[in-house]
Amino acid sequence: MTPVQPIQQAQLPPSFYGLSRDQLASHLVTHGLPTFRAQQLFSWVYQKHERHPLAMTDLPLSFRGRLEELCDLRLPPAEAVLATPDSATHKFVLELAGGARVECVSMRTTRRLTFCLSSQVGCALGCAFCATGLMGLKRNLAASEIVGQVVAMGDFHRWQDERFNIVFMGMGEPLANYKALMDAIRILRDERGLNMGARRITVSTSGLVPQIRKLAGEGLQLGLALSLHATTDELRDRLVPVNRRWPLRELMAAAREYGERSGRRVTLEYTLLAGVNDRPEDAARLADMARALPSKINLIPYNPVPGLEWKRPDHRAVEAFAHRLMPRAPAVTVRRTLGGEIWAACGQLGGLGA
Repeated sequence: MTPVQPIQQAQLPPSFYGLSRDQLASHLVTHGLPTFRAQQLFSWVYQKHERHPLAMTDLPLSFRGRLEELCDLRLPPAEAVLATPDSATHKFVLELAGGARVECVSMRTTRRLTFCLSSQVGCALGCAFCATGLMGLKRNLAASEIVGQVVAMGDFHRWQDERFNIVFMGMGEPLANYKALMDAIRILRDERGLNMGARRITVSTSGLVPQIRKLAGEGLQLGLALSLHATTDELRDRLVPVNRRWPLRELMAAAREYGERSGRRVTLEYTLLAGVNDRPEDAARLADMARALPSKINLIPYNPVPGLEWKRPDHRAVEAFAHRLMPRAPAVTVRRTLGGEIWAACGQLGGLGA
């Protein structure tokens, strides 16, 4: 009997959005094309926002005819786009390869447009008050899936805001997916692409100390936001379990190093939970911690998640906590809640649609 030969599956082309300009050039060379075609493609896709090969009129027709075989220019399709009543905030539920879904958010204020990106489907860190943590970790995102979120949201907004900001504060722990995160940031920063300045990009972390130190060594002036949420190890162990691995003393030392090496103030993110971490003594300790490093404090009134025990302090309690900080801390802001109506606010992603 003649053995049955396995069916050879055609190899899919790489996603355009996961390739740096140099990687794209090398890929094109292997197909007999000159390296400068990579620069032309970056310009068409990221600067002219054109992804239909036949519309790339300064490219040879023979090259345009092959382009879809060379790299995949498709974006993750949006399964849903939810908008707040004032249309200032939109949540995008994107469908990824393998049936996974991820959420990302665009937020418009009078000053700027900000894209909130996800780095993972779900999250393994299990912060006690976060909807994403309830999912567990499904998988890391590829660099192409991170960059694809930016392009998808930019397309939706018709690229009307050239100097939008990016915050890695969506689903997942960005520093737990370090390589894909940095690959995506380098693609987004390419001068022939979206040309995003490092100061317009902020990376949030729950406290992965080795990766914070690694990020400090990248030589980029990226913003760093530290999900602090507690001023004692006892409470932070409960709220942010990764603290059991890297307690506050180690975390604050790494944050200080990052601030000093990057020349940027570290943002101390502090979610206010009624009766839990909003007492006068919490404010006093938080102010002391902020003064010990280049920093600013961002207070976040808790955004409720169904099934969790935590409560949001009332407006007076939030104001009182902020006023206790202000004479002593370097800088204090209270985050305005955006997207709560569509489960798009801080800590709510994954609660709907993912």
